Amino acid sequence: MVPFAGWEMPLQYEPGAIREHHLVRRSVGLFDISHMGRFRIGGTAATRQLDSVVSSNLAAVEVGTSSYGLLCNEDGGVIDDVFAYRREDGWLLVVNAANRKRDAEWLSDHFLASDVVLEEISDQSAMIAVQGPLAIRLVDTVSARPVSELARFAIVTTEVASCVVDIGRTGYTGEDGVELIVPRDHAIDIWELLLDAARQERIESGPVGLAARDSLRFEAGFALYGHELRQDITPIEARLKWACAFETEFVGRDALLSPPSDEERRLATVRMTERGVPREGFVVASEGEPVGWVASGMYAPTVDECCANVFVPRALAKIGQELDIVIRDRPRRAVVVKRPLYKPKYR
Repeated sequence: MVPFAGWEMPLQYEPGAIREHHLVRRSVGLFDISHMGRFRIGGTAATRQLDSVVSSNLAAVEVGTSSYGLLCNEDGGVIDDVFAYRREDGWLLVVNAANRKRDAEWLSDHFLASDVVLEEISDQSAMIAVQGPLAIRLVDTVSARPVSELARFAIVTTEVASCVVDIGRTGYTGEDGVELIVPRDHAIDIWELLLDAARQERIESGPVGLAARDSLRFEAGFALYGHELRQDITPIEARLKWACAFETEFVGRDALLSPPSDEERRLATVRMTERGVPREGFVVASEGEPVGWVASGMYAPTVDECCANVFVPRALAKIGQELDIVIRDRPRRAVVVKRPLYKPKYR
């Protein structure tokens, strides 16, 4: 157990992080992600107001579906990355744990219409992710409505164990799966029900901790706030231009429209060609000169390589570019490779 954004979180369970990682890739793993922040946003102006602060085109999102987007400051830096689910009664917004308070204050400051209602439900609910090739089959056995009927990124309100839950066909691992938002008092019962159902169906399953969650998202090319995303990093630099609908007027839009230069930094993924494990904050060098830093670095179990996400000048972020990662004061050679390391199976 480790402290994480004010929570005590499992770094790994008894099998260990690498085994948990492979479990999700071949079968199904359960993640307690109750630390994520959750807001309900309602009122007649909710869609218009939310669309003015989230980078994706929320006005075009249909009821029962969702969209990934970014909250940006006026300079284009990322305040947070969010998932917005559109429901009949408004929006459900899922934010990062460490940013709950800041996001709530920032949203309230930018919701100018008096009939927009922002309610945080983080402490009244829990959140469970069920991820892996057999995740949908498992959840179908306990859900009143088969989640296999849901399209990717859809959300439905249904029942599990006579308890009303929201289930979104979303995730953060590069595998198919769902995320359940459940009443707090029923979280343990539903967690144990899922594990019991897996045993009855002879589906290999188990709980998964933070370490494997990180390596799974890293291989799939998903950003982690505080690493690939920060207030001094823009969506363009983080290769998240696709999450910005420039036809809409969202906060930070104008700052992101300036043409890039070769010196402007970009996120790149590198594979170590010399022995060494790159870690967050390590210096990236080219021809003996510092040119950037490691945002995330680790052993990637599926590809069986030590790899890293780095920020370097745009001219040095091209596939095949050789760079050095400075590990214990010694440069170790790495090469820029195609992203993501692992292509999500649902694509």
